[in-house]
Amino acid sequence: MENSLFIYNTLTHRKELFKPLHAPHVGLYVCGPTVYGDGHLGHARPAITFDVLYRYLTHLGYKVRYVRNITDVGHLEHDADEGEDKIAKKARLEKLEPMEVVQHYTLRYHKAMERLNVLPPSIEPHASGHIIEQIAFVQKILDAGYAYVSEGSVYFDVEKYNRDHHYGKLSGRNIDELLETTRELDGQTEKRRSIDFALWKKAAPEHIMHWPSPWSEGFPGWHMECSAMGTKYLGEEFDIHGGGMDLMFPHHECEIAQSVAALGHETVHYWMHNNMITINGQKMGKSLGNFITLDEFFSGSHPLLTQAYAPMTIRFFILQAHYRSTVDFSNEALQASEKGLARLMEAYERLQKIVPAAQSTIDVSGLRDRCEEAMCDDLNTPIVISHLFDACKAINTIADGKATIAAADLEELKATFKLFVEDILGLQTADNSADNTAYKKAVDLLLEIRRQAKQNKDWATSDKIRNELTAIGFTIKDTKDGFEWSI
Repeated sequence: MENSLFIYNTLTHRKELFKPLHAPHVGLYVCGPTVYGDGHLGHARPAITFDVLYRYLTHLGYKVRYVRNITDVGHLEHDADEGEDKIAKKARLEKLEPMEVVQHYTLRYHKAMERLNVLPPSIEPHASGHIIEQIAFVQKILDAGYAYVSEGSVYFDVEKYNRDHHYGKLSGRNIDELLETTRELDGQTEKRRSIDFALWKKAAPEHIMHWPSPWSEGFPGWHMECSAMGTKYLGEEFDIHGGGMDLMFPHHECEIAQSVAALGHETVHYWMHNNMITINGQKMGKSLGNFITLDEFFSGSHPLLTQAYAPMTIRFFILQAHYRSTVDFSNEALQASEKGLARLMEAYERLQKIVPAAQSTIDVSGLRDRCEEAMCDDLNTPIVISHLFDACKAINTIADGKATIAAADLEELKATFKLFVEDILGLQTADNSADNTAYKKAVDLLLEIRRQAKQNKDWATSDKIRNELTAIGFTIKDTKDGFEWSI
């Protein structure tokens, strides 16, 4: 924990030195997926962003309790106070139990995260498993006088809260503007003001998922789950709350108001938000026809894709941009990332084969410090990657026999690459499956036979192996220590 980590606090709009409440323990809460439909590229960005934060905090020596929630059943669509739960709708149409639908999409999400090498959180609570805690939280807000019951539903009184505190401090919204611009919606006459939001909703007869409460048979409002589960697992005050920028308003704004109303103080010390991924400048969405699922990226099956993209290419593509900047998808951008990742990993693999010399004739010092400095500057992964690429030039120079490196420098270079490429950026070198291992060994065996044929001046065998492998897409390079190959 010697490094000074600065992170951009969305609440204060500035970079701040990270000071945990109870070092070395850190509480990290991230809004996870709403498990209906297939996850798309935009869902990968917060997962990868906060995975890197989790990895780096752990590297710095902190003991991180990472909580990432699952929004499953019982809620309404985002902030609407009317409508139908999408999971319940799908369950009714397909004659399934709602939890069957939840299980299906949760498993798909976990599989996608595993392929992207996103580490699992410490705790992954489901909203439907914490109804009691949400009811208790609503009661606290009622007791404090910042909510009211209307026809079996409970609503947060935004106007009253704003008189005592400041509603809109995270997103910069002005309550007077909200009063003017928030339209009245059909079926919301039971609310005092259109900007009030539901803490608990009385269930309509057709609503499948509902639970008993002091006010009605119903279900919690969307915002309530994070307030209840965050404080349950991380305490009434914790260090970091993260999520996508699209959640800043109303979701996270309402979380702040709920916590202050119920507890008398704010819960979160640092708010972090990643920016979105766009396609041709537009946010990804089904209504725009530009919605591409992660499975479609991995298989190349979507009409907007010219090829399939490996999970590590997707991860590298996301890490090449700072988490607070917008990333615009294109096939050209992903293809460039694919080539860049291949260059980085090829150099990393060559690094493992370098034989140390008596002394270094090339300067490879300072790489670790430069990468640490970039990571401590609000997780600046693009700068880390640029430093690693600079080091790749030195690695290739040494591997090509145009420079030498001493044992101590070589070990430091290997350790630094492993730390930042694998442990922090989470980039996997290759598929470590048994099939892939056998495949690599088979190619190595062929090239070893070729090397021996050359030694025996059996040029016909040597040329045949080289030509046949080259014809099916292999690049073969002879080195002073043997050979190298790639596809």
